Amino acid sequence: MPVLRFIAAVVFTALSSGCALTPPQTDVAGALKPATDVPAAPAVGAMGDPASVKSPAPAASAAARPAPIQALPSAASREVRDSLRAIPTIDLTAVPPDLWDRIRTGFSMPNLSSPLVQDRQIWYASQPSYVKRMVERSKRYLYYIVEELEKRGMPTELALLPMVESAFNPMAYSRSHASGLWQFIPSTGKNYNLQQNSWYDGRRDVVASTSAALDYLQFLYDMHGDWHLALASYNWGENAVARAIEKNKAKGLPTDYLSLGMPTETRYYVPKLQALKNIIANPHTFGVDLEPVPNTPYFVTVEQTRDMDVRLAAKLADMPLAEFLALNPGHNRPVIVANGTPGLVLPADKARIFLANLEGHDQPLVSWQSYTLKRGDKLEQLAAKHGISLARLKQVNGIGRRTKVGPGYQLLLPLKGALLEPLPAMFRPPAASQPRMAPRKLSYTVQHGDTLLKIAQRFKVSVDDLRRWNQIGRLAAGQRLVVEVRQAAPAKSAKPAKKKRVSRAKK
Repeated sequence: MPVLRFIAAVVFTALSSGCALTPPQTDVAGALKPATDVPAAPAVGAMGDPASVKSPAPAASAAARPAPIQALPSAASREVRDSLRAIPTIDLTAVPPDLWDRIRTGFSMPNLSSPLVQDRQIWYASQPSYVKRMVERSKRYLYYIVEELEKRGMPTELALLPMVESAFNPMAYSRSHASGLWQFIPSTGKNYNLQQNSWYDGRRDVVASTSAALDYLQFLYDMHGDWHLALASYNWGENAVARAIEKNKAKGLPTDYLSLGMPTETRYYVPKLQALKNIIANPHTFGVDLEPVPNTPYFVTVEQTRDMDVRLAAKLADMPLAEFLALNPGHNRPVIVANGTPGLVLPADKARIFLANLEGHDQPLVSWQSYTLKRGDKLEQLAAKHGISLARLKQVNGIGRRTKVGPGYQLLLPLKGALLEPLPAMFRPPAASQPRMAPRKLSYTVQHGDTLLKIAQRFKVSVDDLRRWNQIGRLAAGQRLVVEVRQAAPAKSAKPAKKKRVSRAKK
């Protein structure tokens, strides 16, 4: 029966090896137990060496066999277990108390590395008061934006984009008529269903504009499959970026963000966001004191069913008017109209107070009434009839020198006997909102010996303007600056000397 003896030997060897590969569990059984129905294997030596277990030579080559695993002695086994107990565990389901930690966890965009990123890092790190103001303003809106990004599965770097666009100022207004946290121009705002009329501007509405911005950014990402190109399109326009890509393709050039020809503002756009991401990821490395932001909802929305004075709404919510306006910046008039207007945005701890006070309020909710101009109406006569100055009537209704007022135009007029308080400055239309000639953009190359003051004097602009247009950290020869010159300015003021290199910036 040589075959049966061979099979028995193989089975014995396998079982014996299995025992040798099993670490002793002295804390449970006190000693190794032999396998059932087979002869007991020889005891493992002091160092756990199974070499004393003899078995027939295997058919396979010894070189192809993995090295045997040696069992640890009891003392060593206990030492390993004790050391493992000392390693703290991380609960990945725990909610971080600081919203910045949550934002860092959601960073998922590819990093951009370029000299412009380093330049912007230096600039932001050298402007601690500017960064502090941005962070302070962002506390009202960041939690909501992060929540919306996570719902959509989008990178949390995008929560920092309003720092680049508006420094988290919802009343920011640009020369190109872009408005709000996300800086929508009127046409793009309409494309994404942001209402814009004399009563309300959805581009400044925190909730509506955030939804529209994320919709637009997702559309741009789906178009390009690349977040850097999506961001360039958000700043420059998707058609402009598409043309730049096709131009590079025709020349056999790469079509990534860094390889495209684009305006100065767009070339700096993504590096600004990357610089902010780097600073938020490692604030201490850049010497930035980043104040914690609670990882809890800052505001809630409350349904509005009746027209209401802005001041009264703030009073019923027991909150300062400035804070109310910061959360509800989309309203253009001192009256919030319920019809067609989103709900009120209130601090999370003020909603119950507002509703309770509203229920107990037995006085009129508005001091103003809507009036539609008829043929023959004159503003001076209407103002006198309602006991208000013409200047204030125009201020309340956002009427400027170029505003067309005629039959069908809706005015706000004070109710008879209403006690009118001074209007908040935020309702005064910004000067930039009036149509005016677009500035001419020049690109200036810094020369040796140049200073910001000299350049500002040359182009008849202010040093502050130069800093704002270029966010300058350190001035260096060869650096290119954008200079905006009014079209109406004399031609001589826009023409540099022949020795200076100036070119028109690409649009």
